[in-house]
Amino acid sequence: MKKSIIIFFVLIIFLLAVSFAVAQPARNMVTVVVAPDHSDWEYKTGEIVNFSISVMQYGNPVKNVKLKYEINPEKMPAVKSDSLVLKTGEMTVNGGTMKQPGFLRCWATAYVDGNEYSGYATAGFDPLNIKPTTELPKDFTEFWDNAKAEAAKIPMDAVVTLIPDRCTEKVNVYHVNLQNFKYGSRFYGILGIPKADGKYPALLHVPGAGARPYQGDVDNAEKGLITFDVGIHGVPVTMDRQIYGNMMNAAIDGYWFFNLDDRDRYYYKRVYLGCVRAIDFIFSLPEFDGENLAVTGGSQGGALSIIATGLDSRIKWLAAFYPALCDLTGYLHGRAGGWPHMFNQDNRAFNDKKDKIETSKYYDVVNFARMVKVPGYYSWGFNDNVCPPTSMYAAYNMIDAPKELYIAQDTGHWTYPEQRSKANSWLLKQLLKTIE
Repeated sequence: MKKSIIIFFVLIIFLLAVSFAVAQPARNMVTVVVAPDHSDWEYKTGEIVNFSISVMQYGNPVKNVKLKYEINPEKMPAVKSDSLVLKTGEMTVNGGTMKQPGFLRCWATAYVDGNEYSGYATAGFDPLNIKPTTELPKDFTEFWDNAKAEAAKIPMDAVVTLIPDRCTEKVNVYHVNLQNFKYGSRFYGILGIPKADGKYPALLHVPGAGARPYQGDVDNAEKGLITFDVGIHGVPVTMDRQIYGNMMNAAIDGYWFFNLDDRDRYYYKRVYLGCVRAIDFIFSLPEFDGENLAVTGGSQGGALSIIATGLDSRIKWLAAFYPALCDLTGYLHGRAGGWPHMFNQDNRAFNDKKDKIETSKYYDVVNFARMVKVPGYYSWGFNDNVCPPTSMYAAYNMIDAPKELYIAQDTGHWTYPEQRSKANSWLLKQLLKTIE
């Protein structure tokens, strides 16, 4: 008996220790803090930005630390750099200015006890005046109208399967399988529908890049929304996570470049039309109120939120985080382009061809942004290295509709919980007011 009690308490102590270790935040012992001298990180073109650099350990500056820094327009070569010993652990660097609207970034790397620690910050120069480099094809609207018309001829053939272990007291959760784009091409997602009788507004979730399983947005469904989370790769979204990892390392590795030389066969054509098919499905639901629909997503999902809204007037609101696929040709004009950086130095030899450049114009968020006519909520940060703010502003500035932009300056390709909360509150305010 005593032995079993001892074993029990040893197990409890072990589990607590593991739990405590897992709960520790992933932080470095040394922090490199870089910041522009304007609190909003914004400047007028021609105005000088000064970057402060601090190397901190345990809340105090690290003295006599080796440091190197460089300043560059984002994703472009450095225009200024230096290496030195930072005697006080702090310094200010004259970062210069920009003559054209854009973003200037200061990187700093400190060397402490054989380890490297880095930090950076990005100053924006008249970002609301950034213009796109991509062009609007003359037949852009005709191309997509024809594509939608052809896709509409394909029967939806919806297969909706209850997932009992994901249902809650208030919500039924389903795995959905739709036919999309052409016969045999499928589109999958997770649907949440409130159990109580009634007609409900709907929220469509579109995904970030990659492949993964989805759980569905049960939280918002319990608040009184129909929610639909979709995948884009034509496979079920309830498989083991490892399967999706295998796909990303094999069959769909680099899918964002597949058939880029042909606007009719480019990978994203079935994806964009799949978003329209997801909207068709929502409108087919007897529980849907038939009118009030919003779309949201981040990165690739931020792009798809804008694209779906530009393609389909049935969407009434959108909330987009750090949208990808914006102003893809930026690199061909000496500045940052959007993810997937198809024309940057690494990919230019493969993609810098007339047919691929032309195809990109039909899939660039900038050209769908021109078509958005409904209210939208947008959010990103100046430190995003995946979706450069230059590219995102190029699209945002083309939107001629009510729009709200929430900037969390120091965020990269991630969000603070407060950003997500603000956007979700905004969406709920638009959608739930319709049933008050």
